[in-house]
Amino acid sequence: MFVDYTKILIKSGDGGNGAVTFRREKYVAAGGPDGGDGGKGGDVYFEVDPDKNTLIDFRYNKKFKAQSGENGSGNHCYGKSGENLVIKVPKGTVVKDFETGKVIADLSNDGQKELILPGGRGGKGNSHFATATRQAPRFAQDGEKGIEKEVILELKLLADVGLIGFPNVGKSTLLSRVTAARPKIANYHFTTIYPNLGVVNTEFGDSFVIADIPGVIEGASEGIGLGLQFLRHIERTRLLLHVIDCSGIEGRNPVEDYYTIHKELEKYSEKLSKRKEIIVANKTDIMQDDSGLKELEKLAKDKNIEIFKISAVTGEGIKELFTRVSEVLKSLPKEDLIDVDERVIYTLKEEKSGFDVDIVDGEYIVSGPAVERLMGRVNIGDNESMAYLLRSIRDLGIEDKLKEMGVREGDTVKFLEWEFEWYD
Repeated sequence: MFVDYTKILIKSGDGGNGAVTFRREKYVAAGGPDGGDGGKGGDVYFEVDPDKNTLIDFRYNKKFKAQSGENGSGNHCYGKSGENLVIKVPKGTVVKDFETGKVIADLSNDGQKELILPGGRGGKGNSHFATATRQAPRFAQDGEKGIEKEVILELKLLADVGLIGFPNVGKSTLLSRVTAARPKIANYHFTTIYPNLGVVNTEFGDSFVIADIPGVIEGASEGIGLGLQFLRHIERTRLLLHVIDCSGIEGRNPVEDYYTIHKELEKYSEKLSKRKEIIVANKTDIMQDDSGLKELEKLAKDKNIEIFKISAVTGEGIKELFTRVSEVLKSLPKEDLIDVDERVIYTLKEEKSGFDVDIVDGEYIVSGPAVERLMGRVNIGDNESMAYLLRSIRDLGIEDKLKEMGVREGDTVKFLEWEFEWYD
């Protein structure tokens, strides 16, 4: 089964918690704090696998989570870092953020491996918080939580040339003529229900990849037929071969067909509609009259587009067409589908900063990533830890925000599940 679009949930590993321990040793009266740090959570990577050609592996397996770091322990023992998660995808896979639609990674090169989500940092043990005046800290840092995201995986085939056109115009027959691909061929519409790829080897020793895209029809850009589902596969092509039936057997007008397909390309992507193209007038061997062909030739002349008359069944004109295709490709540079500057890069700092203050039933509710991180470091039952909490509230700007919103002495302020009475 050819699967080229799916949504999955990925999560990097949580960092391990720092330990609150004290050295206990015979003949040592005051060993001091020796809590070790927690281990780092595992990262999430995506990597190109040359043996994969669809996203079928993600059809039922939708959740992927990296391993969390282990907690620290006594005697300054650090927790073990979590193992990284490497997700293998076929070449040509684009990873997008589900909420924003922005591109996270474009995996189009052999051996490419991209970091998508960094794992959470491990929390520091209480040995880090010992000072000359605070010799026995009874608090440590909790590890930072990993990042969780829903992402879209889109497979965009890597082809140099794309065959487009209405159903049953001869695209599959043409592909079978010039490559070793053996697509299903029959005299009815939508014979091809999945894209087919083939490699064309020219007599000059060069080669290129050509893709037969399932028939695009009017309304394809709005989800009618199969076109919208597979138009993504010609986004990477450098040259489009617009195959048009000139036989007149089905009563079609070649010029109308040309404009209909181009209208759908414009709706889907303006950039795609301006791609270099060659018109391929097919089925000339069974043409009933040449009026449609003449109209198409006039259109090509007016638009300064090259046109080739062929018969995919008999092979007439195919050699000349693909000799020209080979020449044109040499003048068309390959371009990246994704602008590197537009990529979304997730970092723990961006994911874990910020706070919100809301007033609910007269109580001030403080929430947000910064608060979650802060409260994970605090031992409410320890005076030194509470002093650290109060300093952090000032440093983060939470105190100023509460005063700005009108907090008064005696008001109730909640930090997550902890409730405090405010005083100045």
